[in-house]
Formats: sequence, structure tokens, C-alpha cells
Amino acid sequence: MAQTVLERPAAGRVILDIDPAADTFPKLLRRNAQSSSDRIAFREKELGIWQRITWRQYYERARAFGMGLTELGFGRGDVLAIIGDNRPELFYAAMGAQGVGGTTYGLYQDSLPEQLAQLIDFSTARLVFCEDQEQADKVLELLPLLPKVQRIVVEDRRGMWRYRHAALVGFDEMEQLGRAALARDPESFDRLVDAGRGDDVAIFCQTSGTTALPKLAMLSYRNLISQGLNFHAVEPHITRQDEFVSYLPFAWIGEEMISTTLHLLVGFTVNFPEEPETAQRDFREIAPQFTFAPARIYEGLHTAVTVRILDAGWLRKAIYDWALRLGGRIVDRRSEGKPIPVWMTLARWIAHWLVYRPILDKIGFLHMRVAWNGGSPLGPDYFKFFHSLSVNLKQIYGQTEIAGISCVHRAGAVHFWTMGYPIANTEVRITDEGEIIERSPSLFLGYYNNPEATAKALRDGWLHSGDYGTLDPTGDIIMFDRMSDVITLADGTKMSPWVIEAMLKFTPYIQEAMVTCCPDGKTLSAILNIDQRSVGKWAEDLGIAYTSYADLSQKTQVIDLLEGIVAGVNQRLRPEWRIARFVSLYKEFHPDDDELTRTRKLRRHFISERYQDLIRAICAGAPEYSATFTVRYEDGRTTDVHTTLQIRDVTAVAR
Repeated sequence: MAQTVLERPAAGRVILDIDPAADTFPKLLRRNAQSSSDRIAFREKELGIWQRITWRQYYERARAFGMGLTELGFGRGDVLAIIGDNRPELFYAAMGAQGVGGTTYGLYQDSLPEQLAQLIDFSTARLVFCEDQEQADKVLELLPLLPKVQRIVVEDRRGMWRYRHAALVGFDEMEQLGRAALARDPESFDRLVDAGRGDDVAIFCQTSGTTALPKLAMLSYRNLISQGLNFHAVEPHITRQDEFVSYLPFAWIGEEMISTTLHLLVGFTVNFPEEPETAQRDFREIAPQFTFAPARIYEGLHTAVTVRILDAGWLRKAIYDWALRLGGRIVDRRSEGKPIPVWMTLARWIAHWLVYRPILDKIGFLHMRVAWNGGSPLGPDYFKFFHSLSVNLKQIYGQTEIAGISCVHRAGAVHFWTMGYPIANTEVRITDEGEIIERSPSLFLGYYNNPEATAKALRDGWLHSGDYGTLDPTGDIIMFDRMSDVITLADGTKMSPWVIEAMLKFTPYIQEAMVTCCPDGKTLSAILNIDQRSVGKWAEDLGIAYTSYADLSQKTQVIDLLEGIVAGVNQRLRPEWRIARFVSLYKEFHPDDDELTRTRKLRRHFISERYQDLIRAICAGAPEYSATFTVRYEDGRTTDVHTTLQIRDVTAVAR
């Protein structure tokens, strides 16, 4: 059977005017510092006040830090590992290290010390940048396991005045070393920047690690810059006058794509919240024109809005329900190509001022022109919800290995069930086996120190994504799931558990769901995580007492609530896709337990192995399951806790 190919789109023109000689990030930064020296590159909120940082200051701080690195013996080909919440200093460190010929490697700040040590050592990083005491303590704890690490640079040394470790050096000390070096030779940094080439490795970027430990994808400047140019060619409305809020992990390719690549190419302002806890409030204060986030962010916003409405009075609930139904009808008519009646347009104007605008203001989307979802697909229900509120939400599809993006929805052609159409200069193909493969100038150089995995992913110039998909009649790509996660039913048909999971989570009461299939190929079941905040509030309103997450998750009333949700989802599914049994787990899936990746994707195979006895009990028709789990306290003590999980049959299609 012939393979299906999407040829390079005609909309491949490059709109940004980029000097071909500016083929690395440090060269782009220097260009911006020269041409837009007094324009605002960053804003950082400190003590409630937004501090402005110009492009010239950005370049000067990066230059000083980079030269400080050279004074410590850091040079071309060396690796700087970076851990911390998003701050301008992280970008000074990254750009400084790249400017002197180094490669940067962002790590997730919520990683456990053992995980950090393993990844840092594998990357052969010689220096580690830590934002604060918390991150520095993780590295110091396992420093004996990191023989290659020579220095630990700490930006915020509050609480560390008694630390006397020889490996520690302050960020300000690094800048002082660099300025002293520049005083001796003012042109030294520029010579190092000029020596950089587009094919140099710019970053190591962790893969999501859904099926195994994360691999380190090597991405060159050429990969990243071409991706930014090709993406902007189909999304040209991003301008230098825009605002962006940077609050997602620096280690994620999506954040690197926007806050570094597009930021340097376009020149908009990047804003940093004061603390992770204030990110939503600061996001609302900035009210950016565009945002890029993974599915969990949009799911969380939907939950937050829904919970607030549940707490509102009957009149406000009625008005909200009317406005949301109206918005949904308009979205449906547009998707069907039908005209919008005048009365509906007038009603929508009223709904905008009564409902949509206040909600958009609360979540910081009041000035949003476009929002992108990436990292993992977002369920059609969520798309319909946000489009009903007039949010121009689009799906992005891609992998770390292709610098983040290969497909995106086009304006006026947002099909909720698809991944969009290839960006400029990008080809996507569906193999005979149903695997999505891609080719573009953004294709990575390979996995660091892992030739076997590189050979498996890169074949004949194509990236084999490992995703199972097909083509929509509109020409868009449809991605069902990872090929290893697609379920084959007894009749031989294939189905994606992700589709059902997204529908189950479209409620404030379910935080996470994993759908499994029994060996008979006929019985589908679900392991559910309740949302403790929402379910806890629901229980309190009904006078249901509980002591902990485990206790709340097994309350009969909570199981009844979940059964109603599952039955409602079943009503919308084909008979062979319906959930027959479910269990409310005694704990949340968590990255520290290796059940989720650091980007909050399910690690299905690990979960299936960890809870294999529970899954066997579900498939055997058992009414309950006795579970024992270990609780680890901060002082290192552990204790075993025993609980009984109810396994519920879903007897009705809908309640």
C-alpha cells in the first residue's frame, strides 16, 4: 500500500528579516542588543513591582556570565546544566554559556536528587547552575556521585551564608570574574560568539520519557532557528509589541521554543512571575497576547472556572449555563460551515459582557489572540469549552526531536479532533503501519551518547515518532496515541485510551484517568484519580467527613459520583468502547513515583506493572481489592498503610 504524504505547504515563506550570518542564539542576542538596545526584553516581578530589563542589559549580563565561565575553564563543547524556576538569570547563564561555545541542558526543578544526579552525570556537565538553596542542596547531597561536576553556581544564596563548600560559587561572583576578563580583553566574548556555527549543539533537551527514562536530544542552533522561522511563517501575528509570560519549566522544549527561539527572532517581551505560587495572578496582570502550554494547564483552567461556577448562586449558574450553551451552538455552526443568525450574534454580544469577558479576565485571557496547546493532545470537549468563550485555542503537534513543532491548526480551520497541518518546510507521512513520521530542517542531531536509540528514531532522514495516526479528510493529522499504547480489541479494531481519558477528565472531580483493557479484549476499565480540592469541597457541602485523600477516594458517595460521570461518558461512546468497571485509586499518580513524566504524561507501562494485581482483580470481577502502600515522611521514616479499594461495575449507560 502506498504511503500517504503531506507535501511542503505553499505557505512556506519566511516573514522575519533575519541576517543569515546570525546563525546562533548569541549572535541573535547581540543583534538585538545593537538594534533594539533600549527595548524591553524581560520583565521580572520583584516585591510586587515589575522590573524592566532591556536587550542591552540582557546581552551585557550574559556576556559577563559567559566570560566568568571561561575563567573557570569552561569552553567550547562543555555542558552547563541548569535547574530552577524561570528567572532572567537562567537565560543570562544559558546565553553566556552558549556564547563561549558551550551547550546548555535544562532540568526539571521538581526532580528528585537521585534523578538529577543520574541525568547530570550522563550529560557530562562540568558546571551546574542552581537557582537557589533548594536546588543546590539536591546537587550537594549527591555530589560524590558526580565526579565530572567541578562547580555549582548559585543565583539566590539566601539561607546559604554558612555554606563553605569549595564547589560553590555565587552568580554575582561569576559576573565579577567575567567583567574582570572583559576589562583585560574587551573583544574576547565577541570573538567566541563569532566562532559559533549554526550546526553547533545548542541544547540538550530531555524527551518526555513516557515509555522509558528520558533521553537527551541534541538540537543545533540551525534546528531551533529554522523551527522558529517555519512556525512564524504560518503564525505571523506574533509581533515585537506582544507580551509573553514564562512560567513553565525551562527544561521543556515548548518553553525553550517560545522564551528563547521566538523571543530572539521576534523580539517580544518575556515576563517572569514573582513566584510559582503567584504565576496565575501575575499572568492575569500581564494579560499576554499569546501563550503556549501543555494540556494540564488548560484542564486546570477549566476545572478552576467550573468549581467557581459550582459555588455561585442559582442565577449566576443559570446565566453561565445559558452563555456556554449559546457559545457551544455557535462553535458547532461554524464547524459545520453554517451562517450565524443575527439573533445569535446579538445574544453572543450580551453573553460576552455578562459571562465570557469576566471569565477571560479572571484567567488572564482578556487580550489573548491565540493560545496553543502542546506536549500532549487536548480533548475535544476542552477545545469546545474555550472556543465557546471566544478563545482562539489551537493544537500543536510535534516532538522534542523535531524542535517542538511539526503541525499546528491554521486560522479558521481548527478541527478539535486533529493535530493540525504541517508548518512551513515540513513533511509528515503516515506509514503502512499507521506510524506518523516527519522530516524538516528542525530534525535533531541524535540522542546524546545513545546511538542505538538514534538509529531507531532517525531512518532515511525521517523521524519515526512512535505515534499512531491517520489523515483527516480536511488534510490535518489525527494522532490517536503512542503506538505501544493503542488497544486492540477482540474484534481486531484499534482504539485509543487517550480519547476516553480526556472525556473522563472533563469534569472538576477527576484529575487523572488511565484506561486499560483486560486480556479478553472486551472489558475496558479505568483507574481514576479524584481531584481532592473539588471532591473535597463537594463532600464538605454534603456534610461528608473525611480524613485524607485515601479516605475520601473510597467514600461510597464519592464512588457513586464517579460512577455517574463514567456512565455519562459511556453514553457518548460506541458500545465496545464503554467502561465496564472502574476503581478510585487511593493516591494520585505522581512524577516522584515514576507514574507520570515531569510534563505530567502517563507512564502507562510502569503504572500497569505497578498496579498489575489491582488490574487483575478488576478483570476477574472482584468487588474490592486490599491494597498496601508505603508512606515516606520527610525525615526518612516510612510506614505501611492498608486500605480497601472498591471496584465498581458501571451498570447503567447514564444516570
